[in-house]
Amino acid sequence: QVQLVESGGGLVQPGGSLRLSCAASGSIFSFNSMGWYRQAPGKPRELVGSITSGGSTNYADSVKGRFSISRDNANGTVYLQMSNLKPEDTAVYYCNLRNWAGRYYEAPYWGQGTQVTVSS
Repeated sequence: QVQLVESGGGLVQPGGSLRLSCAASGSIFSFNSMGWYRQAPGKPRELVGSITSGGSTNYADSVKGRFSISRDNANGTVYLQMSNLKPEDTAVYYCNLRNWAGRYYEAPYWGQGTQVTVSS
């Protein structure tokens, strides 16, 4: 089992910045991928970005150039630095982790989510 705990959400004005953190613990494989997803009211959950244990990143087009993902493997923590925030970034942000089982990724583990609200 893996436990994921997000923190750092809150209310921010348009154009502002916020950093989310996700601390992972439990049965974490050496090779894995950690990602951030978000879900706005009435919309499906969507990928924001992800980062592998080797440091390779992937971002949704809507956040490229504004959001940055990083991780501290020693502490099992992944970060989402969000800049130039827009009202449409308002959502519950979820962290997930997928362990690489050698030939495929296992089913993801999810955190409980943290609310980000962008409003003046």
